[in-house]
Amino acid sequence: MTAPVFVVEAVPGNGPFLLDGPEGRHAVSVKRLRAGEDVVLTDGRGAWADCVVLGAEGKDELTVQVSARYEEAAPAPRITVVQALPKGDRGELAVEIMTETGVDAIVPWAASRCITQWKGDRGLKALAKWRATAREAGKQSRRTRFPEVADAMTTKQVAALLAGADLAAVLHEDRDHPSGALADAELPAEGEIVLVVGPEGGVSPEELTAFEAAGAKPYRLGHSVLRTSTAGTAATALLLGRTGRWS
Repeated sequence: MTAPVFVVEAVPGNGPFLLDGPEGRHAVSVKRLRAGEDVVLTDGRGAWADCVVLGAEGKDELTVQVSARYEEAAPAPRITVVQALPKGDRGELAVEIMTETGVDAIVPWAASRCITQWKGDRGLKALAKWRATAREAGKQSRRTRFPEVADAMTTKQVAALLAGADLAAVLHEDRDHPSGALADAELPAEGEIVLVVGPEGGVSPEELTAFEAAGAKPYRLGHSVLRTSTAGTAATALLLGRTGRWS
């Protein structure tokens, strides 16, 4: 089994290091790590270190010996999923599974057909949950570069994001609207792929027009229609396989 991952603000160099606070408490009281076991420290931004536990103190302090420090290169091409706000806790589910799959960035999108709307304190709390979910899923899946979860965007802001992408794609299930198969799309070797996942009610004609004006093209995944909370994961997996990032 691979070593458990713990997040630190700055990854230390060689030598002993004290892991304390919430991460130390989880290591000592939940994982019950003991001397001689392996752990990984990461800042979630690509820096990470192999470590060996020297010992535990109390309920929230773990001393480790850093044996080697590394920097993970940024992946190419970078994959960003613009995720329309799902109902209930399906947003957190989407973030969790996309993170485990390997997405690089997630953008919450307040689409016109979204039942859920992020406003005021409720929106701030929901965004914080998405970011916490990405962090925990990153640790669980042994990632050392966690996906960025951006502030929620409007349709106009999403269109601007699409305009700067090397490949801009909108998952669109309307059989009456011409679309290509994402499995056949020409993919860039570098740069950024931005993929839009609409809400349960689909992308509206007005939104689709705005995105197409920004250079995005409509694509489909297959013959079935996936829920908004799973479509991003399926598309990310397809792109990771086709770009060679899963090789």
